[in-house]
Amino acid sequence: MNRNKNLKKIRKIENWDNQKTENLIKAILTLENVSEVKKYFRDLFTEKELIELGNRWEAAQMLDKKTSYLQIEQETGLSSTTIARISKWLNKGTGGYKLALKKLNLHHSNSTQIKRGLS
Repeated sequence: MNRNKNLKKIRKIENWDNQKTENLIKAILTLENVSEVKKYFRDLFTEKELIELGNRWEAAQMLDKKTSYLQIEQETGLSSTTIARISKWLNKGTGGYKLALKKLNLHHSNSTQIKRGLS
């Protein structure tokens, strides 16, 4: 009986970088715009999970702007422990947060320049 519990725990701790997550990421990459991603994410995640992911992304953006933990807690409802974890990954992770922030900032500055050119 105890052996079965241990096997279940081992299965739960499997490496996140596997064929299943690879397939998930490939599916996301097939989507072409915000509307398509919203539809897919809404089917994939619960509303609560989506809100949590949005809050974590907001915290990463705020941390990048040197916002205090207290202000991030107040605006996102995240715990200081979660904010610290996001900060750790932002500053010492694989670079995913920084890459997305850089791409968003580049996209934002390009679209601002285009709008100015049209005025």
